[in-house]
Amino acid sequence: MGVKVAIGEMLPCTAMIIVEACTIFLTIMACTAMSKLAMSSFVFVVYTNALSFLLLIPYSFLFHRRDKTEEPLFTFPLLSRAFFLGLVGVTIAQNLAFAGLSYSSPIVACGAANMIPAFSFIIAIILRKVRIDWKRQGSIVRVVGTLISIVGILAMTFCKGPVVKQYSPSFLHLATSPKLLVFTSTHENWVLGCFLFASASFALPIWNIMQAGSSKKHPHVMKITCLYTLFGTIQSAALALLLEEDLSVWRLKLDFELLVIVLTAIFGSLIRSSVQMWCMRLKGPSYLLFFKPVGVPVASTCGCILFAATFHYGSMLSACICGLGYYTTLWGQLKEGETKKDMKGNTSASDEKVPLLQDQEQEGDSQV
Repeated sequence: MGVKVAIGEMLPCTAMIIVEACTIFLTIMACTAMSKLAMSSFVFVVYTNALSFLLLIPYSFLFHRRDKTEEPLFTFPLLSRAFFLGLVGVTIAQNLAFAGLSYSSPIVACGAANMIPAFSFIIAIILRKVRIDWKRQGSIVRVVGTLISIVGILAMTFCKGPVVKQYSPSFLHLATSPKLLVFTSTHENWVLGCFLFASASFALPIWNIMQAGSSKKHPHVMKITCLYTLFGTIQSAALALLLEEDLSVWRLKLDFELLVIVLTAIFGSLIRSSVQMWCMRLKGPSYLLFFKPVGVPVASTCGCILFAATFHYGSMLSACICGLGYYTTLWGQLKEGETKKDMKGNTSASDEKVPLLQDQEQEGDSQV
């Protein structure tokens, strides 16, 4: 019995760690394609989401095949929600994130992703969904966590620090061989990349709020995902046509670029969403929140071992600070939620209406 319990605890945890690690490796592959093959980040978003949409059509119907409470999908309120979900979650967030990746590196993606709880807290204050109570420990901790996150992203932007020195023990000769993958952009603009990533992370909490409202209106979340992916693809295509004057960037070949597009679409639309929903059913929706900072040690390890000539100590330290801010803010929210439950005897405190992270249906961000 104890062995079964241990396996039941280990499997979801292992699955989530693998998902976050795969996200980082796909991010490194995307960075390589943008640097070595001059792949357009805007075209990449279009093709990735277009393929994701095609994969989600059959998958969404299979996923909800046992649900008999079918509701009309093609209604104006729902279509308008899907339109804005695609606008914020795909057209704005993903294009900003991958544009940021084309100017920086995957370690910036990890650090900026850990800003989401802090930005969620700030947006909740602006929308008056939450009020800072300096007498409550949870509120104070959330403020401290938000400040730590802001310090982390500022440090990442302006304090890259010294380069990690290359070393090559006998078992790490791969590190000194010609690089098949790159960790930083060849046309690097670190400040711009950090700003774009931070902007994408600020858009995601807004998308989370919209997604939570849509899920209440229509319980078939994968069909909603399929629908907003279609809108996001169309909007991103219009944006790419506007920004990319050279039509040759749309040409696909049987090369590394196509491989990255296919793997990203399959992973984002099918694998990651399935694993995360499975973990949510076993452990609850808050379980996913604890694994986002896992990308920081994964990216740091890859950077130190395989990309030491271009990887900076300051970036790694700053990403760790963002991760610390993430967990601090999250712990403060959980603490505040427990306090409100004790005071009101209500399991749904008003502050919890603003989710920190609901990216089980999100395409591509994860990648970032």
